[in-house]
Amino acid sequence: MDDVCAFTMSIRFFKYHGLGNDYLVLDPQDCAGIPGEDWIRTVCHRNYGLGSDGILYGPLPSEAADFGLKIYNPDGSEAEKSGNGLRIFSRYLFDQKRVAENSFSVETPGGVVECVVREGGQAITVEMGKVSFDAARIPVRGLESEVLEQPIELNGKAYSFSAATIGNPHCVVPVEELSEKLARELGPLLETHSIFPNRTNVQFLKVLDRNNIQIEIWERGAGYTLASGSSSSAAGAVARRLGLVDDEVTVHMPGGQIQLSIDADFAVIMTGPTTRVGEMHFDAEALTGGLKL
Repeated sequence: MDDVCAFTMSIRFFKYHGLGNDYLVLDPQDCAGIPGEDWIRTVCHRNYGLGSDGILYGPLPSEAADFGLKIYNPDGSEAEKSGNGLRIFSRYLFDQKRVAENSFSVETPGGVVECVVREGGQAITVEMGKVSFDAARIPVRGLESEVLEQPIELNGKAYSFSAATIGNPHCVVPVEELSEKLARELGPLLETHSIFPNRTNVQFLKVLDRNNIQIEIWERGAGYTLASGSSSSAAGAVARRLGLVDDEVTVHMPGGQIQLSIDADFAVIMTGPTTRVGEMHFDAEALTGGLKL
């Protein structure tokens, strides 16, 4: 725990959302470290804290990229990568005049990505990297080679799933009818299923046509989510790997749309919007405000 940050009366955050998936950006110049999981959970709590789907901690020094970034889920766990988080972090860097409308690189635990700010910050393009379907890389227990259209039973009903990684793990389940209720009911079962040793993000997928898919999302460590860049990338890549879509795909989510370009090697370029919400301050009093951790 960083004592200075933990006991500061007020810590500054910048809040943004990407299609309703909201993050708090915490700059190291405002807080020299992340105090711990309980602190993260309180800050992110919708009733007892500032409310968010996670914390973006950066920019940090990086030997591999222009900037380093750590991403924390609202349950206190660390995420390897987040597409919406990367877009929001890019927008923050642009708003702070640390980058212009040109390409720059960001290192996350899930790999280095290239980002470009467009339209004065209204749109961000991120080269998300190459999607892999390999069981060992995702990882998925008990399977070998590519994890595609595998049977699984959930609440007594048969489904199929495909798994993928784009620096973080994903489980994609095709369904005929999508709903928030389905995502909330089955998402937690898949996130913590024993075949996923690191837990997993979950996408319920409906293919609309060769250039459009629709997804509902249950995000690892965050729960039901209105939008997700890495989930969009994984679901789009799975749909392309199964031959259901072409290389240009629009992903429709409850929060809005993301555009994907997926090449023959399943490298994904994602473009989507960001919105600045405001500057916020977290007071130390909230740490004793009644949240049962």
